[in-house]
Amino acid sequence: MQSRNGLSVHRSLPSHHPDGPPRASRVQSVDRSMRLLRAVAEASETDCTAARLAEACDLNRATAWRILSTLEEHGMVSVDRETGRWAVGAAVVEIARSAGIEVVVASAHQALERLCRQTGETAALAVLRSEGLTYVDEVTPTAIVAATWLGQTVPLHATSTGKVLLAFGDRGVTGDLAALRLERHTATTVTDRAHLEAELQVTRDHGFAVCRGEYDSSAWGVSAPVLDRVGRLSAVLSIWGPADRLTDERFDALGALARDTAADILRP
Repeated sequence: MQSRNGLSVHRSLPSHHPDGPPRASRVQSVDRSMRLLRAVAEASETDCTAARLAEACDLNRATAWRILSTLEEHGMVSVDRETGRWAVGAAVVEIARSAGIEVVVASAHQALERLCRQTGETAALAVLRSEGLTYVDEVTPTAIVAATWLGQTVPLHATSTGKVLLAFGDRGVTGDLAALRLERHTATTVTDRAHLEAELQVTRDHGFAVCRGEYDSSAWGVSAPVLDRVGRLSAVLSIWGPADRLTDERFDALGALARDTAADILRP
């Protein structure tokens, strides 16, 4: 969607380029759709309206609107009806994650091993899949018997991993917070929406989320976002353990460690 230096690249092949198809074989509607999709992905907050996107792609507004509406039907883009701002949709994120998840997991594994050694607790990585937020890798302390979360999906409001997704993820992917069902799992589960929203703001401010046994009473933890080069959430890194070891007093230090480690995973 962007070149490595962050600049948009769109290059047309000459009519008889030896490395590609003749220009006449290109489908104009697909070409325009791809240009608009790239423009949505690269647009700043003030440049993501249909009018500004049309201008960036040298299209008239009606054409741009029809293409964006079609892309929206396929989940490739989403729009905030109140502001008219367009964003990359869940379908694009799912495709990108499917293609790039192995890169993220491979980049993160050594970091998980290091965190496990440093903290003596389980370090894990979760990604967003169609079935939900799922743990895809973890490293557990060899001297401690720990339950595994590998392959499991978790509720967003009742885990530090899920709170990171709610705090840093795209609304086109996570959905409207107001529609999230706040089911109680343990005595400490946050079921008050205002309380959850306040906690998500603290998560954004500090760069990590915490969980006090809110899904599983025996699992306390901290989580931090793994962001790509343009600041989009790619995965969530977590450190968790039992309440008798992973106490409130350790949250700030472990949260900072998780945040700093997560920030380095996809850094060039």
